Formats: sequence, C-alpha cells, structure tokens
Amino acid sequence: MDSLGYIGHATTLMRLDGTTVLTDPVLRGWLGPLRRQAAAPSPEVAMIPDAVLISHVHRDHLDVRSLRRLRPSTPLIVPRGASKWALRGGTEDVREIGIGETVSVGAVDVTAVRAVHNAHRDRTWGEPIQPLGYLLKVRNRTVYFAGDTDLFPEMSEFGPVDLALLPVWGWGSSIGEGHLDPERAARAVEMLRPRLAVPIHWGTFYPIGLRRLRPEPLTEPPREFARLAGGLVPEVEVRVLEPGSETELDG
Repeated sequence: MDSLGYIGHATTLMRLDGTTVLTDPVLRGWLGPLRRQAAAPSPEVAMIPDAVLISHVHRDHLDVRSLRRLRPSTPLIVPRGASKWALRGGTEDVREIGIGETVSVGAVDVTAVRAVHNAHRDRTWGEPIQPLGYLLKVRNRTVYFAGDTDLFPEMSEFGPVDLALLPVWGWGSSIGEGHLDPERAARAVEMLRPRLAVPIHWGTFYPIGLRRLRPEPLTEPPREFARLAGGLVPEVEVRVLEPGSETELDG
C-alpha cells in the first residue's frame, strides 16, 4: 500500500509502488535558533529511503547534519550545482538534475520542475543554485513535491496530479515573497487540480521563545489553507497531517 508520512517542515516519507522516497530531510531537534516543536523522527527514517530529494540549498532543506544520518549509499537527487554541500553529508551517490530532466529510482521516475524561491545558500550571497520542485511518477500515480516556492503561472502545466505536497507557511510569525501562504497555496490547488492535497512546511520549527508569544503560526496555516482550498475547488480532498503522522494513499 502506498503511503505518505509527514515528518515535519518539508520532510516527507513516501512509499510509492515499493520505492521509498525521503524529501528535504531535517531530522534533528534544532537548526540554528530554531527548535523542533513536534516529536523527533525515529532514527529508522534515515535508514529506509531508496532515494532522497533535495529541493534547494537553504539550510532548512539541505541540512548537512541530517544527511550524515543517511546510509552513505542512499542516492541524493539535488539541483545542479548543489553537490558541494550534499557531499559534506557523506553520501557516495549524488545525482544533479536540472529543470525538465528525469532520473529513475526503483519504480519512480523523478522529473525536476521549476520553483520560484531564493537561490542562494545564505539568502544573499554565494553562487545561485536554481531551486526545484519535483514530479514523481509511478505506474498509477503522479505526485508533485513543491519544495519551497511562490505561485507562478507555469504551475498549472504540472497538473492534474494525484497528490500535491504544498508548502503553506515557514518557521516564523510571517513569510515573504518566494513562499506559498495559505491563500496562494489554495490557488495552487486550483491550478494543479490534484485528487489529494497535503500541506507541508508548517508547525515543525519555531524560534526560541516565540511560541509563547505567537503560537498561531504553528497550527493555523494548514487549516486556513484547507478552508480556502475547499472554497475554490471543493472536489479536491485536503488532508492535514500533523508532523509525525502518516496516511495511506488510495488507489
């Protein structure tokens, strides 16, 4: 049975036709000033994927310390130019990919697609590395993993898909351009027309002390997204998964 586990932030674990894919793994309890608010993932999460997808080089998506928990033989699929950071995680198999290119892992064909997001490792300096989303195709299913992106017109060309994993927030009390918020994520659902949409990139990391002052960004964005998407495309199922939870995928 195919399934989706929401580990937290942009980290998901998909089982698709016998192949297990992990996305943007951040598996530890802290990241700079950010602290994990949900339960820590099981160590098994790092041991079972057949492949790992990295959407872009920001530290909350390409976390070298988390990569070191993976089996060195696990293939990492990364944006072109990102190997120099991915290799620091100890992997023996880094596969760079650009927009429109496809690589295969097990039963899954992985195609890189455009994402609109800041392209620098540290936001303002260094070599720009094109952020990516991914389309995963197996015999009976197409999954869109958006990584981290803003809305853009070409997104409608990716659909229809069976499952859309869409970021709806971040780790602070506000977000800016280059991100989907609940309203823009709902418009993405309207463009993609998935059978099932699952909000990601929310409720996992938060700056130290901010939770006491502004707890609502931890829990409200996915529910606001579900409400707005339901108004725009009521035929699409929106399934909100708490960090650390898992769901079976139909069909």
